[in-house]
Amino acid sequence: MRKTPIVVSLAVLGLVLAGCGSSPNARPEAAPTADAPEELVFAVVPTDNSKALEASFMPLVAAIEEGTGIPTRIEAVSSNAGVIEAQAAERVDIAVYGAFSYYLATDVADITPVAMDQLTPKPGSGAVQSYGVVAGGSDIASIDDVAGRTVCFTDPASTTGYLAAAAGLLEAGIDPENDITPIFAGKHDVAVTQMLAGDCEVAFVAGTFITDLLPARGVIAEGDTATVWTSPDIPGTPLVIGNWLSDDLKEKIIEAVLGYDAVTAAEAGLCDDAQRESPSTWGDEYTGTMACEWGGTGAFAFEPATDGDYDSIRTICDTTQAEVCRND
Repeated sequence: MRKTPIVVSLAVLGLVLAGCGSSPNARPEAAPTADAPEELVFAVVPTDNSKALEASFMPLVAAIEEGTGIPTRIEAVSSNAGVIEAQAAERVDIAVYGAFSYYLATDVADITPVAMDQLTPKPGSGAVQSYGVVAGGSDIASIDDVAGRTVCFTDPASTTGYLAAAAGLLEAGIDPENDITPIFAGKHDVAVTQMLAGDCEVAFVAGTFITDLLPARGVIAEGDTATVWTSPDIPGTPLVIGNWLSDDLKEKIIEAVLGYDAVTAAEAGLCDDAQRESPSTWGDEYTGTMACEWGGTGAFAFEPATDGDYDSIRTICDTTQAEVCRND
């Protein structure tokens, strides 16, 4: 099955690429050499609190700069599709986005997944779920009640914010294109706040926003939302590298990403001005220790990843034939 091409208007793509600059690392115009580019570009998709998101990646960027000796710039690109297009044009060297975005990117960009979130000290703990959430007191009790409702998603290229939910709706006999009124909010936190504001009746978002990130920010409190659906496990958020970089440089980046966890990064001074106490989910061994924010999900570490780790996304697309996966 072929995948849907990611299409961004030339005007939007121009803005994306202008924001990322003329990459010194692209094959056609490498400078000064392919082995020693002047700069690395690390792309993330901003949330409603973009400054906080970018700050959470700064310790990781510091580790990459330390390991490679090359200045590394965080670039907040407006959407998953924008990051993919920038990668296809070889303007983004390193990126973090959802598993489904990686699936789409492999059709147009020369990239390799090298790491994925490990949320706790337990390997494999980076698997995430999509949650269907409603406001406290809603009459929606399960995914079966979503037919005919207004539904907030995040982005058509988001694993937890659309694809997994679309598959769940189809399994419940609900056509995500025709049996609901969809709203694409762009970001997970925005989808939740729009739902709470009454703009939609249910929101499908990454579960970590409901269990950790939004409560920690004071955006939601206990009882504000109720979870009415949870997806099967989805592979952890991938960190991908452009294959236009030299093998030696790619290996240095991988070693930098995998060489620290959030606690050892704090001990190494990678986040002196922005440390936090290790969460209880990391276990008694880390109680009272300080940690860096280690990527957008507040992970404990990154662990190795390969293309095969994302076969489950291909399976979802093959079995559901969801519109977002198809190329008609």
